[in-house]
Amino acid sequence: MLTVEQLIACGLEKTEALKITEAVNRILPTQSPIACWYEISRYILTPQHPFALHQLLYETVYADFDRAKYGPPPAWFPANEDITEANITRMMADLHIKTYPEFHAWSVANRDTFWQMMIDILGIKATDTYTEAQKDATGISTRLAKLNIVESCFNAPDDAIAIVTQRENDENLSTLTYHELASLTNRVANGLLDIGLEPGDAVAVDMPMNAESVAIYLGIVKAGCVVVGIADSFAPEEITTRLRIGNAKAIFTQDYINRAGKRLPLYEKVVAANAPRAVVFAAEGSESIAETQRENDVAWQDFLSGTETFTAVPCSPDAHTNILFSSGTTGEPKAIPWTHTTPIKAAADAYLHHDIHSNDVLAWHTNLGWMMGPWLIYASLINRATIALYEGVPTGRDFGVFVQNAKVSMLGVVPTLVRAWKHTDCMHGLDWRAIRSFSSTGECSNPEEMLYLMSLAGYKPVIEYCGGTEIGGGYITGTRVQPAAPATFTTPALGLNFLLFDDDGNLSDNGEVFIVSPSLGLSTSLLNADHNEVYFAGTPQSNLRRHGDAIERLGNGFETEPWLAGAKYRVLGRVDDTMNLSGIKVSAAEIEEVLNTVNGIQETAAVAISPKDGGPSQLVIYAVLAASETAPKKQELHATLQTALSEHLNPLFRVHDVVIVDALPRTASNKVMRRLLRQQAI
Repeated sequence: MLTVEQLIACGLEKTEALKITEAVNRILPTQSPIACWYEISRYILTPQHPFALHQLLYETVYADFDRAKYGPPPAWFPANEDITEANITRMMADLHIKTYPEFHAWSVANRDTFWQMMIDILGIKATDTYTEAQKDATGISTRLAKLNIVESCFNAPDDAIAIVTQRENDENLSTLTYHELASLTNRVANGLLDIGLEPGDAVAVDMPMNAESVAIYLGIVKAGCVVVGIADSFAPEEITTRLRIGNAKAIFTQDYINRAGKRLPLYEKVVAANAPRAVVFAAEGSESIAETQRENDVAWQDFLSGTETFTAVPCSPDAHTNILFSSGTTGEPKAIPWTHTTPIKAAADAYLHHDIHSNDVLAWHTNLGWMMGPWLIYASLINRATIALYEGVPTGRDFGVFVQNAKVSMLGVVPTLVRAWKHTDCMHGLDWRAIRSFSSTGECSNPEEMLYLMSLAGYKPVIEYCGGTEIGGGYITGTRVQPAAPATFTTPALGLNFLLFDDDGNLSDNGEVFIVSPSLGLSTSLLNADHNEVYFAGTPQSNLRRHGDAIERLGNGFETEPWLAGAKYRVLGRVDDTMNLSGIKVSAAEIEEVLNTVNGIQETAAVAISPKDGGPSQLVIYAVLAASETAPKKQELHATLQTALSEHLNPLFRVHDVVIVDALPRTASNKVMRRLLRQQAI
């Protein structure tokens, strides 16, 4: 039982502490933990209460729950209206299916039918259709013969809001209707033709996410060209690599980026990367004109065509629309093409697992160099919803005010961002009642931080979402028709399945994940690697596709409650040398390539470790020093390696620890034994 003193210690005044103590103590002995938490989270706790109180009551209610066996207990349960209004429920009713597990099983057993249904439900427009279903490169049969996926992004009414934006240190919201976005998209597409680009040509985009970059992205694809996505945080060397691999013939960029009162150069890095002809947008907005540094470069206003109509270029479903990059086990990033059908996977995941409706507003602080940038565009627009874009740093209260004022209903995060909010308590007291759900991806989540996130909106579910660039969305996720336990998943994504195998190749509840193909969204080629070798060679079965994550299947802990039937899952991180740092995939080889050039370093090994209490991976560098009379101190070496990483790879990557060793452990074939290093670091 609770005491008043415990609640006062959480930051409550004595009167309120007494009131809540009496209410909770009255509930605890009379109801099951689930019923008790349901009532407390909905009717007693509020976002205005200190998180310490939320955590105390959650831990008290579930004091006897076996977390070691079952993971964290559920913190959100769907109400009747959540279930009856869900897109999943509507689809199940059409199929006369009664339970979610049956629905998932049906979607896997009838993949062609499932994906054709999603194409019809989402209103995917085809310029030509097969009279009979034929398979595309993914192995899924559809009636699509020719299409341009951008046409399916404008099914909403012309006057509906497509994009709402806000600049840092500016409280005013700006909006773009679907008609206005379509007009700007068409002006971009016509501008590409005016400067001599043709369908099939690759065009890079190295810009922050704003209304113009969304129109640029859509205009490139509508013109039949291919977007080469480059994160705006990359150093010139990384920009050069991606331009070369993508064979970009032009690039869209911005003169600089405003972040936390600082001007961060972007166009300057593009020039240093020896990029092709650049179209330069001004950070101060469409009314300003950026100054160009090279003779062939052009300002945004001079590039834009005055023609606001454009007929989309019809393409094969397998034609490339976007080149995105994901690190492998070599130093060069894998170049993964998206096709005109990949966005269908993104939009379907949003429709089903995130339950997006036409009146929803989606925010996810991202960029076009990470798959969540294109995902956000397609997940929102194909579902006739609104994209919410904040042009600034998302770690402070200003971002939270934007979420409040834009009435964001689905807020996407990476766990690192949530940790920053929790540490500063900067979101306390904001009105996030419009939020229907959160979604988290990019890193492993920490249960305490996800509980904190839920509490900010009066307990709304966090849809954990794990997939990859080569999937076009998620392979494991959650729903709004199932309970949500912090930092856990509830289901394989609809339309596909996966199996877990241990190190000995046996099916297991804890092991490496292999996706059971086929599915729309799954990549079918790589620009700079052997696709079959990367994803299918050496898999336990011929139809299994390697993904590289380690997953643990958990029970739910409430087997006596039939409506809670089903497993939970916990993603444990990567099984290979690829790691997620600040929501960005990077290989150990890429990091080591930079750090091995630092003066005084003989060689390094980069490994990622998972904190004991869960959460995002932490980067540990093992360093062998070159022979020297004055070896650097650990603190000095840490700073030097961090600087090199920030300047030559990505400033978002943080070195957690540096370990100086005499030599790196190696196998007989001279490979570094990273697993041994990870074990030593834990």
